[in-house]
Amino acid sequence: MTTYYYVAASQKFLLEEEPFEEVIAERIRNYQERNQEIDFWFIKQPAFLEAVEMADVKAKIPQPSAAVITTNKQLATWLDLRLEYVATGEFVAPSETIPEPLATLEIA
Repeated sequence: MTTYYYVAASQKFLLEEEPFEEVIAERIRNYQERNQEIDFWFIKQPAFLEAVEMADVKAKIPQPSAAVITTNKQLATWLDLRLEYVATGEFVAPSETIPEPLATLEIA
């Protein structure tokens, strides 16, 4: 099992109201400069929010939702500081109620 950290909000908020693309582009550039492998993913309608234990978090996020998940706690903290009005936390997957978040991810 892996611990994932998330920063979640409504899709509209992240994609239309926040400078999300700039923030992610900045982080990708930083990773490339350090030859660091990308350890974060942007997911629309993340399945982990459907788990019973995530009901309180899901209730706070206008739908449809989106999230950045990462295995890097420092990145999640950095995103939380850069973006306003987001929900943050962590979860362990796969578990009985939360599927592996990258298993259904379509890589273009």
